[in-house]
Parts: sequence; structure tokens; C-alpha cells
Amino acid sequence: MANLMNSPAYEAARKKAEAMLATMTLTEKTGQLSQFGTSIYSDDEQTFDDHFAEGKVGSYLTIKGAARTNSIQRALMKATRLPIPALFADDVIHGYRTTFPTPLAQSCTWNPEMTRLCNEAAAKEAYRAGLKWTFSPMVDIARDPRWGRIMEGYGEDTYLCSRFSEAAVRGYQGDGETIGKDHVYACMKHYIAYGACIGGRDYNTADLSLQTLYDVYLPPFQAGIDAGAATVMSAFEDVNGVPATGNRYLLTDVLRDQLGFKGFVVSDAGAVTELVPHGFAEDIKEAVRLAFGAGCDMIMAGDPYNEYLPALIEEGRITMEQVDRSVLAVLTLKYLCGLMDEPLVDESGEDCFFSDAHMDIARRAGREAAVLLENNGILPLTPAAMAGKKIALVGPLAGEEGKGHLLGGWACLCDPAHTVSIEEGMRKAFGDTCDILTLRGCGVTCGNSEEEKAAEREQVRQASEAAADYDVIVAVVGEEAGMSGEANSRSDLTLTGCQGQLLEALIATGKPVVLLVSAGRPLILTPYKDRVAALMLIWQMGSEAGDAVADLLTGVVSPSGHLTTSQPVCTGQVPIYYNHANTGRPALGRWPFEAKYRDCQIAPLYPFGYGLSYTSFAYEDIRLSATEMPQDGEITVTLTVRNVGNHDGAAVVQLYIRDLVGSTVRPVKELKGFEKVFLQAGESRELTLSLPASSLAFHDPGMNLIVEPGKFKLWVGEDCTDERFAFDFEVI
Repeated sequence: MANLMNSPAYEAARKKAEAMLATMTLTEKTGQLSQFGTSIYSDDEQTFDDHFAEGKVGSYLTIKGAARTNSIQRALMKATRLPIPALFADDVIHGYRTTFPTPLAQSCTWNPEMTRLCNEAAAKEAYRAGLKWTFSPMVDIARDPRWGRIMEGYGEDTYLCSRFSEAAVRGYQGDGETIGKDHVYACMKHYIAYGACIGGRDYNTADLSLQTLYDVYLPPFQAGIDAGAATVMSAFEDVNGVPATGNRYLLTDVLRDQLGFKGFVVSDAGAVTELVPHGFAEDIKEAVRLAFGAGCDMIMAGDPYNEYLPALIEEGRITMEQVDRSVLAVLTLKYLCGLMDEPLVDESGEDCFFSDAHMDIARRAGREAAVLLENNGILPLTPAAMAGKKIALVGPLAGEEGKGHLLGGWACLCDPAHTVSIEEGMRKAFGDTCDILTLRGCGVTCGNSEEEKAAEREQVRQASEAAADYDVIVAVVGEEAGMSGEANSRSDLTLTGCQGQLLEALIATGKPVVLLVSAGRPLILTPYKDRVAALMLIWQMGSEAGDAVADLLTGVVSPSGHLTTSQPVCTGQVPIYYNHANTGRPALGRWPFEAKYRDCQIAPLYPFGYGLSYTSFAYEDIRLSATEMPQDGEITVTLTVRNVGNHDGAAVVQLYIRDLVGSTVRPVKELKGFEKVFLQAGESRELTLSLPASSLAFHDPGMNLIVEPGKFKLWVGEDCTDERFAFDFEVI
């Protein structure tokens, strides 16, 4: 795979950057390390044009549109002494205008190529709007669904997240050794262990062992660096007592020296100055010294670097060599993407927004992201089977009013007007074959006054009474778009407002209920699991949500999504994840004195890797190439996958291992390979999964990366609990 940051084009850009650096004043240098623009916390757009003449602006964030970015760029270039344009950036998390499923939903496709396609389309739209840089992908491992930002990443598993990290970077930046038109720089975040914040509380402390840091949280960043990621964002939280944005060990010793990162690091918004309330820095000047000295090259956002770096250099607390190194990294990327030669963007290029091609990708991604958890045979609801029958479509996220929430959090410049609601998708799919009644039922949330609560209860009563006259009830509940994402940690993962009461009333009608859950995180679905006819997580699918859901409900495609986060039984069960370490008293359900809760089942409601289909698959002729391999060797697992059902569909073949005895306590299971294969009914295909010994490596108590000899278990299955096909092998 080509690596942008190791290419001849990168070296050529660096030489040009060195020549430019030699002509710059200190003020112009600190300007390149300073980012400005619209605050992500408000709509107060500021261009800081009074900084232009001195060259004190290096980058902008969240400035929208080709015309606007061009206008600012022209003014900057006219006023500044040196012809160094600004680098425009934004949080293009899962689409710029066309909105794709949230990253967590994308991971449930188990198809990294789909994420590459989504990000490639998002990059094209962002580029046409004047951007050259996105603050994405988030590759934090997230094991606690209380954390709102779980929706921005790729789930709980290190191996899976690493594969999606690679794909995301390739989608944004392209596969080549240069980055040009219609691609933007990726920024992996949040470095590091932000997903490990205690209690799932945003901005909180992460306290974890070095082994966990290296074996669980660093590999997705390494994978992205190996794919050519140009930038990294430092995190808000402290890691083992030292804030990530002021942590020289993490930002320099690990990221640059060990992982080989060659780009530049930008702080998260306000993370530099927040070293003061952390109690890590006495004042903002000291915060700048600590953050910049640790390896945070660019500040998001504002003037602290402009204000304090010159004085810190004069005092000998920061060196000019350090400043030059950071500025060189920024300038190199400006040359590498062609910004120095073509600072403006063609303003006629925005016609790609919501193009047929991009909407098609959104629809296909939504189809693959949905996870079918229960189905008593009621699905699919084909138009032929429903001819002459009636469907009650009920819930706050079902109709026109709720469609904006299907876009999810961090949806950039999404547009509800270009979003297909569940109702619209279903009416298009069924046409005149059946009668569809749409009812709000209740809101996602409810007011606090008794009058508001009474009004919601009355809506529930009316909706359930009306739905009782219909043949099938399709209920759509979950979260509003703004209920997940940054600053949206939740202590209670049950359905909010009167949604639970609505479901109870709909179930009480005795009519079959197909439950669709649209959310940015796993929610507690235990009360409904065994009482509905079907249950599907549709997540937050984006612009084509309604069409994708209709395709799934009607059987145009079979669901193929599989969970990438363990589905908890109750909020008190979290954090729960499949690849936990073993204990001396493992939870086996054999006696009271085990590592378990007294008042909750041991297993999650649904395990990591779980997902149903309208068809079924047989795994046949499974064989290992060898039962022994050297510490630098590899074995392969070959099998035939057969679609033995009556529908076309996709199997997600998953390969797990367990290191039975190690010098440190090893996880009870670890995903080490997977492949998604689409098969027509009756079709079969032979697959081969590779298991290199290097993938079994871990850090020992001395923090040495080792592959230990010993005995292992291997499973090939449909989820992490599937142990029908077990094998033994040994590393010698």
C-alpha cells in the first residue's frame, strides 16, 4: 500500500518547505502554528483579518463553503508578506453535505471498503467546499456506551478498529503517493486513550496500564500512520496523570519515535489552555510551553502560540529548532496537497453535493450497517406479502419530524431537506400495495411539567389505539441526533421520554411489532427483546436512511450488519466488552464466588460480532495449514462458506484466538481476522484467513513486544460466542 508520508512527493514538498522556512520571521512561523475560525461551540465566525499582514494565521476551522474560503484566502494572500495560504479544516466525521452512517454504524458493516467509499465521497465534497483537512477519523477504542463519542469511532475491538482506521485514512487521502484534487488530509484522533475516560464521562481522566495503552489503544493509530495519515489530534484528558496535550512521552517518544509519525499534531479545541484548569500549568504561558514542548505543533484555536512562543524562545525555554521543526511539518503538508500552487478552489464544483453517486453510497452503507437482532419470521415484509394489508408506522423518529435525527451527531453541513425519512422510504417501497399510517406516538424526550407529561401519555394512548387496527406495527424509537457525540455522556441508557411507555402500549395491542432503534450508541433493549416480532438496530444512517431501511424491511437486501460493541443488559453492566482479561475466578455461572454481578446475567444481551440475516450460512471443510508455527511464522485457515437459505445475503466470517497461558494475563478471546462475503442463495465460496504469529504479540511486564511460545485455541464463527468450530495450535 502506498504511503503518502513516505513518498517521493513528500520529500519534494519538504525541500520546498525548507526553502520557504528560511525566509520566514519568527512571527510568521508562530502564525503557521496557529488556527482560527468559527468556534465549534458557537456560530461566531471570526477571520482575524487584522492578523494577515503579520502572517499570524496558519489555519482555519469550520469555515463553510468555496466562496467563503476563497474570499478569506484572497484577503490573506493580498495582505501577507509571504505567499503562504491558510489550511482550511472542518469536522467532516461522516459526510460533508451528503451524510453517511455514523462511524460506529459503519463499523457494523464489517466492510472497511465501505468506509473507504464513504470517506472518499465526503472528501470530495469537503474539497469542493474549500477544505483540505478533516478532523477525522476517530480511532479511539470505546468500551463504554455511556460515552457520547462512542458514535464517532469503530467500536470496542482493537483489530477491527485498526482495519477501519486504515480504510478511513485511505478514503480521505486517497491510495496514491500524492494527495490532490478531491482528497483531504486525515487527522486521527483523539491521541490517546480518550475512549478510556473513567465512567464514560467526556473530558475525564484515563487511568490505564502501559500494557493496555500499547496493546489496546495504540494499534489503530499505528495502522493509520502506516496508511499514511498526515495529522493527529491530541486529546483533552489526562493519561495516567499527565494531560495528553502536554505529554512529551506520548506525543514525542511514542508517536514520533516509536510509531514513526511524520506529520504534525494539532490540539483539540482548547486543550492547550485547559492545562491550566487541569492543574498541570500555572498559567497560559506555561501551558503553551508544556504543550508545544511536548510535541503539540499547532494550537486549536486562537493566539496563545502567537503570544507566548517568542517570549519562551527568548527565555530559552523553547528553542528555535523546535519551532522550525513544527513549522516545517505544516509547510510540507501545504506544499504536498498543492495548496501553495493553487490556494483557491473552483466555486462551481459544489454540484457534487447530494449527487446520485454519493447518495447511492449512503444507501448501500446504511443497508450494510443495520444489525438484525431478532426476527420471528415476520421479516422481510415484502410488498407481495403485504398486499391489501395495513402497516402502522409509529414513533418519534418515523416520520418527517424525526428524519433530521436519523443524520446523527457531528453531521457537518447535513440537510434534513435532502434526507429520506423512514415514512418516505416505506411509502416508495410499498407503493399502493398496502395502507401505511404514520403516527408520532410521543417525543424522544418529554417536558418536565405535569401538563407536558400528560400530553405525551395521551399521544401514546391515541397512537396505540389507532395501531391496534393495523396488521403490523413498525415502531421507530431511539435518540435524537444531539443526544450522542461530544459532551453527551449519559448515566442511563434506557429509552428516554415516553418511548418505553409507547412500546409497552404497542406490544399490548397483540399485533406484531417490528422495532427499529435509531441511536448513536447501544441502548438498553432488554425489556423488548423477547416481546417484539423483530428487532433491528438501524443506528443513525444519514441522508438515505429511509430508503436503506425500506430496502431491508422489504427484503430487497438481507441485513448483514454485525455488532462491534457488546450490547448491555442494563446500564449497570457497562463497561462490558468481549475481549476482557481472564480472572482467577472467571464468571462461568457455577457458584456465587465469581467475577460477576448478583443481579444481572453474566453475558451481554447480544455479544460482539452478533447479527442475523434473512438467510443462513454453513461453514464447511474448515482446516488449518498447520497446527504449529514458529514465532515469526504464519498459519492460514481455509473454509467453504455456503448460503443454505432462500435469500441472497452476506456472511461475516470471524476468526478468534485465545492464548491459553502467558507471562501476563491474556484476554479470554481476541479477534484476529474477518471477511465479509456476499453469496446468492445456494452459492458457496472458499475463503482463506491468514494468522501471522506477529498478530499474537503483546507487551510483557518489562514492556517488551513479544510473541510467546505456547498453546492457543482458535475459533471460526459468526460471533465471539460461536464455538462450534474450535481448533488447537501451538507457537513454537
